[in-house]
Amino acid sequence: MTADLADSKDLRIDSISFEHFRNYPSFELGDIGALTVFVGKNAVGKTNIVEGIELLTALSSFRNPTARQLIAWNSNTARLKATFLNARRRLDVELKMEDGKRSYSLNGKPKKIQTLKGLLPAVSFTPDDLDLVKGSQSGKRAALDALGSQLTSNYYVIRKDYEKILQHKNKLLKEEGSSSYLEAIDETLVRVGAQLYCYRSSLFAKLLLEIQKYYREITGGIESVQAVYVPSWQEADPENMETFILSKEEATQQMYEALVGKREDERRRHRAIIGPHADKVEFFIEGKNARIYGSQGQQRSIVLSFKLAEVSLIRDMLDQKPVLLLDDVMSELDEQRRNALVGFISGDIQTFITTTNLQYFANGILDEARVVELGCCR
Repeated sequence: MTADLADSKDLRIDSISFEHFRNYPSFELGDIGALTVFVGKNAVGKTNIVEGIELLTALSSFRNPTARQLIAWNSNTARLKATFLNARRRLDVELKMEDGKRSYSLNGKPKKIQTLKGLLPAVSFTPDDLDLVKGSQSGKRAALDALGSQLTSNYYVIRKDYEKILQHKNKLLKEEGSSSYLEAIDETLVRVGAQLYCYRSSLFAKLLLEIQKYYREITGGIESVQAVYVPSWQEADPENMETFILSKEEATQQMYEALVGKREDERRRHRAIIGPHADKVEFFIEGKNARIYGSQGQQRSIVLSFKLAEVSLIRDMLDQKPVLLLDDVMSELDEQRRNALVGFISGDIQTFITTTNLQYFANGILDEARVVELGCCR
């Protein structure tokens, strides 16, 4: 760990500035406090600001854009800058996008993404996240991986390595490559895939404990939530609450045996079907699958619990309070869940919120917030 990262405890964002980013030729905001609310009509660029902050903290975007998509039209380069402060240090982070690439620097020195992961993490909550329970399995896996990549650089590196190997294997399957070459690729896929499985399933188990705690609070203790993690080589029964947390050795053996058994099936489908890219997560409320039987309110209580659990886990594991980014979610939550969220953010977590309507917030919250109007709206 570098000296910069070692002294990063309790960092907060003091200022941000954008140049030629999305719809902003320039944007600056300084002297940032604990709670900032960006208010404005749709399409004025509120989400772009939240995205820019996430790119400077989590070092990723919930939109998964290319570097070119982040640069304003008629420009070839975009820059995002932020100053992070704590009682002892000032850290200047910069992201430059040019020629289809992103490059980061810390205090003027170029840095690889994996060395900056966890410096000042962020948790984002967008309307798309509200489909986490009933949505695709890929979305659930991505949410876990985004969190894990901020918690440890090893998680980030292993995930990237696995994605490269998987991409290579899928290309080979489409081109109907030789059996010997596929067997060699599978050996590497198993080694890296078993490691990713262990990272992700272990993270899931820790996160679930926090999810259950917040779900009890949100529902007043009248319901409980459970969840299961099912690796790709196990039959996924949406009615079955059996979860699978295996050792690295067990995961390696079971994944390899499944690959051998499914090799011909993968050849027919021209894609890899065994590996952590196909693992599944299911949530249950009182023993019933929340994706199938849960009401919208119950599903949203799980999602809200998931996001609050992310914040708590980051704080506990990194000894650093993350930034919370809420993009137009107040309009999607009912009063009960809005109150639960507001009660959480009124604590000591630095929070940025976008909204089209300030009526979603009690006056007490707005009195503590810095309200930034974008375009013309109140």
